[in-house]
Formats: sequence, C-alpha cells, structure tokens
Amino acid sequence: MSAADDVQRGPARTPGGVATATVRCAGGATATGRSWPTAVLPVVAAASAVAVLVLGLRVGGALEAAIPGLPDPGPATTWALPVMRLTADVLATLTVGLLVTAAFLLPGDGTSVSPYGYLLRRRAGLTAAGWALSALALIVLTVSDLLGVPLQRLGLPSVLSYATAISQGQALLVQAGLAAVAAILARAGVSRTSAATAAALATVAVVPPAFTGHAAGAGNHQIAVSSLTLHVLGAALWVGGLAALLMIRRATVLADVAGRYSRLALVCFVAVAISGVTNAAVRLGSPAPLWQSRYGWLILGKLAALLILGVFGAAHRRRTLAQLRAGRRGSFTRLAAGELVVFAAAIGLAVALSRSPTPVPDPGADADPLTALLGFPMPAAPTPGNLLGQPLPDLLFLTASLAGAAGYLVGVWRLRKAGHHWPIVRTASWLAGILVFAAATGLGFARYAYVLFSAHMAQHMVLAMLVPILLVGGAPVTLALRALRRPTDPLIRGARQWLLLALHSPVTKLLTHPLVALGIYTGSLFGLYFSDLLGTLMRSHLGHVAMLAHFVVSGYLLFWVLIGIDPGRPRLPHPLLALIHLAAMMAHGFFGLALMQTTTVIAPDWYTSVHPGWASSLLDDQKLGAGIAWAFGEIPAAIVMILLVRQWIDADQREQRRLDRAADRAEATGEDDDLARYNAFLAAAGKQDGPDPGPAAAEPVRGADVRGPG
Repeated sequence: MSAADDVQRGPARTPGGVATATVRCAGGATATGRSWPTAVLPVVAAASAVAVLVLGLRVGGALEAAIPGLPDPGPATTWALPVMRLTADVLATLTVGLLVTAAFLLPGDGTSVSPYGYLLRRRAGLTAAGWALSALALIVLTVSDLLGVPLQRLGLPSVLSYATAISQGQALLVQAGLAAVAAILARAGVSRTSAATAAALATVAVVPPAFTGHAAGAGNHQIAVSSLTLHVLGAALWVGGLAALLMIRRATVLADVAGRYSRLALVCFVAVAISGVTNAAVRLGSPAPLWQSRYGWLILGKLAALLILGVFGAAHRRRTLAQLRAGRRGSFTRLAAGELVVFAAAIGLAVALSRSPTPVPDPGADADPLTALLGFPMPAAPTPGNLLGQPLPDLLFLTASLAGAAGYLVGVWRLRKAGHHWPIVRTASWLAGILVFAAATGLGFARYAYVLFSAHMAQHMVLAMLVPILLVGGAPVTLALRALRRPTDPLIRGARQWLLLALHSPVTKLLTHPLVALGIYTGSLFGLYFSDLLGTLMRSHLGHVAMLAHFVVSGYLLFWVLIGIDPGRPRLPHPLLALIHLAAMMAHGFFGLALMQTTTVIAPDWYTSVHPGWASSLLDDQKLGAGIAWAFGEIPAAIVMILLVRQWIDADQREQRRLDRAADRAEATGEDDDLARYNAFLAAAGKQDGPDPGPAAAEPVRGADVRGPG
C-alpha cells in the first residue's frame, strides 16, 4: 500500500515556500484531530507525572526542611527545579520518539518523509525548542540550588561560570545546543535524511547529563554511569515511540508502524530492565537498603512500573497488534494510552530519585580520594593474575561487544541458511577483534590503564592497531549488505538502504579519503599526547569513553582504506596504498621517538594524582610507554604490508587472467578487444564528422598494436 492510499494530501505551501501536506483519514477527520482517549491523554499523563513526582520527593526526603544555618535557595527553586527537570525529560523523550518514528518507522514518499512523518517532524521541532529552553533554565535553577541563593539574588557571573567550568553545567549547555540544532533540522525540509540526522542529534543530546548526574558520584563509575546512559536512551526510544504512535490516526498506517515499533520496544524493555537493575545495585550497595531506605522504596516503585509496562507490552503483541491489522484501533489506543500514563508516572519517579539521597553514605573527607576519582581503589602491583582478573567492565563497551558479536553471527547464520558461503576466516577475524576489544576495555588491565601511562599506551596501541586490523578482516559491511533483509513495504527505508546511503554519503567519502584517514590516525597521536587533552579526557568518564572509541574508529578508517575489502572505500592502486602505509609507519615511528626524547611529563595533573606508590617514577613510566608505542607497531605493520602485497599479487593475477581471456577471444574472432574498440571509435568519429575523410582514414586498422607502451 502506498502513502497516497493511506492519506489524502493537498499540495499546499507555506508562506516560506516549504511544501506541506493535509492529512485526512478515511472518515474525513484530519490527522491532527483528537478523539477519546487521546484528547485527554496529555492532561492525564501530566497529572500522573506531577503527582508521582511530588509523592516521590516527599518519600525520598528531598522536600525536608533545610538544616538551620545552611544556605536555602527558597521554595521557588526547591519546587521549580524538579518540575523543570521533569519538563525537560518529557520534552526530550517526545523529541526523540517523534523524530525516530518519522525517519525510520513510517513509510516515506521517495526521498521525503510521509505526510504523517512531516507532521511528526513539525511537532518535534516544537518539543526540541522547548527542550533546549528547559535545559538552559535548569542551569539557572541548579546554580541557585547548589549555592543556596534565591533566584532573584542570583548573579549572571555565577551562572556563566557554572555553565562553562563545571561538568554538570557544561553537559546541560551541550544538551541545550544539540536540542536547538535538532529543532532547526526538524523544521527544515522534508527529506528522510535530514529527519534521520535530527533524530541522531536528539538521541545524542539525551546522553551528556547522564555522565555527570547522580551516578557519576557513585562507586564504580564505569558501571554506574554507563548503565544510566543505556537506561536513559532505552527509555527515550521506548516512551517517545509510543507517544508518536498515538499521533497516527489512520489504522492501516498505524498497524504497520506499530509492528515495527514493537520490535524496538522489546529491545528497549530489555535494555531498560538490565541497566536499571545494574544501576540500582551500584547505588544501593547491597539488597537490604531496597526495603530499608526511602531511596529503595522509590526503586521498588520503578520496578513495579516496569513490570506493569511489560504486561502492557505482552498484551500489545498478543492481542492489539492483530486487531490493528484487522482495521480496529480502539483497543490499541486505549491500552497504549494507559501505558503512556504509567510511563509518565515512571518519569516522575525517576526525577524524584535524582533528587533523593542514596542510602550509600557519603564517605566524607576520610575516604580514599583515588576511589572517589577513579571509581575503584588503587590496584596492587601488576601480575598476570591482576592483569587478566579483577575485571572492570564498562557497560557501554560490553554492550557494543555483545551486540557486535551477536549481530555478525546472525548475519552468517542467515547466509548459511540461504545456502550462501561465508569464509570462516572472516568470522574468526571479526570475533577475535571483538574479543580483544572486550578484553582491553574490561579486564583488570583496564584498571592499570587509568593509573599508568605505559598501560594506557599499551591499551591505545591494541585498540588503534590490532583491533581494527582484525575487525576490517571480518568484512562486516559486505556481510551486512548480503544478510540484511529488505522491508516488506517498499516505501520503508530499511537498514540496508540506510547503510548504502551512509556508504555513499559525502561524509564517508571524506573520511575514507586516504590522506584524511591518514591524517586522523597520525594527527590524533600527536594532538592527544603533546597537548593538555589527555589529562582533560581522563578526568571525565564521557571523555575517556570517547577517547577509547576514537582509537578504534581512527584505526578502522586507516586499515579499511589500506586492506579493506568492503565496498564504499576508495579503490586505489596498490603501489599508492603501500606508500600510504609506509607514511603511517614512519609517522608512528617518529611519534615513538619524539615521545621517548621528551623530558616533560604528559598530563601531569592527572598522573600525579593517581600515580601508584609501587610504580617507577612518572618520567620512567612515560619512557616505557614511549617504547611500547615505538615497538608495538612493528608486527601489525608487517602484517598489513604482507596483506597488501598479497592483494597486489591477487589483483595482478586477476588482470592477467582477464588479458588471457581477451587473447583467447581474439584468437577465436581474429581481432582482439582493444583493436575492436579502436575500430569502433574510428567508425563513430567518421559518422560524427559528416564528410567522408577518405579511404585511408576510413580503413580499419588490422594487426596494429594500439594499446601503447606496456
């Protein structure tokens, strides 16, 4: 069924010239019309969220009277801060859900979004703008709360200092900027690509406060912060997508979109459940506070809401989706409306949790400052058991590893099931890369990478050289293009179509240009270690995660250009690839020598504060790291060169076989391919010139070698 069958569109244009669409249902009601229960749903959901927020604040102790003698921001800040946090979270959730649904779940109209997608984009522009303003308001309210100064006495310098110098303020400022850009993109144009870009920006904008919020002060930052990030992302996609579905009035369109959303919701449910339980375990410390503390009671309330939502989801999959496909949307709408009310209550409860003190007591001034800084105590002197044991898993990297391995194996299984062959060597290479990545970021070795420059450099070399070579050898793009299924609806742009668009996009062409890939790889070596950037990134969990991810991505780009077999990369002559590889080796070697000769400690503020007592001096450890950087690249570089030479030989053999086939055809026909093409060119040129150029020029060439030297 096409989009034109689902809705009626009027070719109207706004005063600015942007095409619009009038969406009408079969019965004549417009898509913007409302009916019970959706007419009162916003009011009921808002009332549910606010009521649960107030109850949660009282139960959690966030509204208790201030201690006499301590600064008090006043009732305006005390009440406005959680309400504004709730407003920002709701608007963020709606923005993500509306844009993701418009770009990925709804059928399109060629390169444009569907009429329903256009309406969702317009509404997302409004919610994103409100989200940006709410984030800015949160900066002001948070400063008032932290300083204990009423709003009317708050000075602009304090607000600016918080927004630019404190991590929490910086996160809110970044979120406001990203939300503002998403609002502009959502209202600009009708293309599916711009909608996808806006959806990606909105999804990223949800993340920054999670890295600096409640969980950042808990022990084991790697699990607490990463689990909260996954929790927030999963909830935004889950809740926002459901809200977007309720804005679609046409039952036939809603049935298809709800089926696709159901699979996304199941993934989000699992992610929210696992990340929520993990985060609660870190904050509570033990099971007893779950029923012995106010904070634990609020967590039990969230757990109850999650179970109720799971029941709602099961009812949708069993009953209401089938009714939707039969053209009856009443049951789905009523059940989804009730589900959204529970979601609103859960969001209010989450905001109350963020304002409530955790039962794990504040260690105070007597606590180990290293544990507060790192999230774990100082590790003992390194031994094989300590390096391989005492794991330090980061939930983001662990999830990426499991998803990468599972997705690849599912792709191989699909090919084998369809009767196609996939080389076992590629599978082994990919899984080995995933395993090495998980080990380098999650085993005990990761603890030492925080406190020793030499261990950090070894981790850098593994992630930037060994892991990318193994991953590139797995040819994941080729596997994805062969294994991904096309959507049953031709108007839906599936994952394969999005992958092809990404491969041929200007951004990919720029990043995979040999000089750009080489510049990113080598430039990051010098830019990171010969500036103050390393210390800044090490002090932030978000910065640390981004740095490790950059190591893998920059290495993958370079080795994809050099030895990759996947489509989408530039096809260069092998001699030129060899020169690029030699340039990378020379830059890498020069970096190691320059690092060994430096007498200045890199990132001194960080490594001075975390340097172990059992380790050598900072400068000696740095020289050891420089030696690792200089020597580590030899074996991977040799492997890449061997692969390049082998590909060069294989390419020459393929070219020789082509020439042999051409020679065989020439022997059978009496004229080789090059000669035939030259004679055809002469004949075509003679026809275009008009007058007969004469017998000599028109006479075909026979027996002459026109291929030129070589």
